[in-house]
Amino acid sequence: MPSSLANPNSGGLPRFGQPRINRAPSKILAISAPWLLVMLGSLSPLWPIIASGPVIPPLGFLLLVIWQQLRPGLFPVWAGLPLGLFDDLFSGQPFGSAVMLWSASMILLDLFEARFPWRSVVFNWLVASCLTLVYLVCAAWLAGANHTAFAVIWPQVLLSILVCPILAQLVSMTDRFRLIPIRKR
Repeated sequence: MPSSLANPNSGGLPRFGQPRINRAPSKILAISAPWLLVMLGSLSPLWPIIASGPVIPPLGFLLLVIWQQLRPGLFPVWAGLPLGLFDDLFSGQPFGSAVMLWSASMILLDLFEARFPWRSVVFNWLVASCLTLVYLVCAAWLAGANHTAFAVIWPQVLLSILVCPILAQLVSMTDRFRLIPIRKR
């Protein structure tokens, strides 16, 4: 039997994303895609959603945490400073709160990576959920919230916890996309 009949993909077009001879991922795409995705997540407060309380999860923060868990070392530890600064421009929080909280989270994630190099999906979800809870409570405290305002953030906390696996899938798809071999060596 001819080999083209046994394997229909052998003689046709090469499959997208498969390694090819003399091909490498684009360095610009490989470096910029994670930063751009986190920055796009930080633009979520600009969405036209009307609610009486905070509902939208902090997508920029969640994407940063998930990127750091999926690819430790992709972001340097100091990445919390410029990304938090960008988030501060659009979040409505006091200026500098995201810089401080994102930088502290990056340091904590670096410590988790050193302590637990082999983690499961459930552990990553638990860490991201706890970091998000602490982030939202600290952000509300830095914004000057009183005890009744802390009761208002629980829908945002629950939605943030539930959206973590979906964002992890988005990050993994983006990671596969950024590493597609497209340029010649």
